[in-house]
Amino acid sequence: MIRNEDGQLVGFVFVDLKGDLGVADYVTQAKQVVSEQVALPAGYRLGWAGQFQYFERAKAKLQWVIPATLLAVFFLLYLHRGRFSDTMFVLSAMPFALMGSIWLLFLLNYKLSVAVWVGMIAMAGLAAELGLLMLHYLDDALQKPDALDSTNRLEEFHEKVAQSAAQRIRPMLMTSLTLLISLVPILISDGTGADVMKRIAAPMVGGTASALIAVLLVFPAIFALWKGPGLMLTNGGNHLKIKQ
Repeated sequence: MIRNEDGQLVGFVFVDLKGDLGVADYVTQAKQVVSEQVALPAGYRLGWAGQFQYFERAKAKLQWVIPATLLAVFFLLYLHRGRFSDTMFVLSAMPFALMGSIWLLFLLNYKLSVAVWVGMIAMAGLAAELGLLMLHYLDDALQKPDALDSTNRLEEFHEKVAQSAAQRIRPMLMTSLTLLISLVPILISDGTGADVMKRIAAPMVGGTASALIAVLLVFPAIFALWKGPGLMLTNGGNHLKIKQ
C-alpha cells in the first residue's frame, strides 16, 4: 500500500511502550538518539505523531487552563468573602492538598501527565471548598465578642475556635470519606481505560486525605493566631474591638 501525507510519500514506524517510561520521555530520548546516529537524505523529514502529538496539544492547553482555573477560583472566593485576607486563607488549603497528591503519586510511581493534572485541578477545587466551609464555622467565634470575659478573652476565644472547628468534623468526614470510597475502586482497577482513570483518581485520593487533616487541625490554629492578636480592649470599658 502506498501512503502519502501532504503530497509526499510517508512511512510509519509504530512503537509500543512497556514499563514505566512515559511517551514524552521516550520521544525525548529517541530524538537524541536519532539526531546522533541517523543521517536523513535530502528531501526526507522526520515527525513524531500519535500519543505524543496529543500530549503536546494537551500540554499547550493546560498552560493556560490551570492559571485560568486558579484565577477563577480566587475571583469567586473574593466575591463571596469580600476580603483579600479571607480569600488567601481559604486558598492556603491548596498547598496542603497538593502535598498529599504528590506523595501518593510518588508512592505509586506515577509520572506527571495530562490525566494527573486533571486530577490535581479537581483536587484544588475541593480543597478550596473544604477551607471555605471551615472558615464559615470559625467566623462564629467572632460573631458575639461582647460575650467574652474581659479577663480571659484570648483563652475564651481559643475555646470558641476549637468548638467551631469541632462542629465541622462530622460533615467533613462524611464528604471526604464519600469521595475516598468512590475513588478507591478506580485506583485499584485494571480494566480498559484504567491507566488513565487511575492517574486522575490518585491525586484526588492523596489530596483529600491531606486536605482533610490540614483543614481540621491546622486551619483552626492558623485562624487563632491570625485573629487572636486583633482582640484589643478599649480604654472606655469592656467593649471588645476586633481588627480584621
